[in-house]
Amino acid sequence: MKKICVLCVCGSGTVTSSMLASKLKEKLGELGYDAECIETNPGGVESAMGSHDVAFMACSSPVPGEYGVPKLMATSFLIGLDEEGFMDEVKEILKA
Repeated sequence: MKKICVLCVCGSGTVTSSMLASKLKEKLGELGYDAECIETNPGGVESAMGSHDVAFMACSSPVPGEYGVPKLMATSFLIGLDEEGFMDEVKEILKA
């Protein structure tokens, strides 16, 4: 399996990002990735980016600024709406 690191960002960096991380790990696993999902809030993004090689961010709340990686709004994916569309965006980023 290919290793990948994803930054999961929600307002508090706990519950929603944890749910997002779990769902992403499962979906990325189906694509052949061993996903490490880092959970944080918008204030912790800079620190997390500095200590991990992040492929993309999956966000359920706005993340100001640019960090050199794609930022995907993941709210609809999280609640089960247009999961396929979200995963198509992920596949395009990963070229999977």
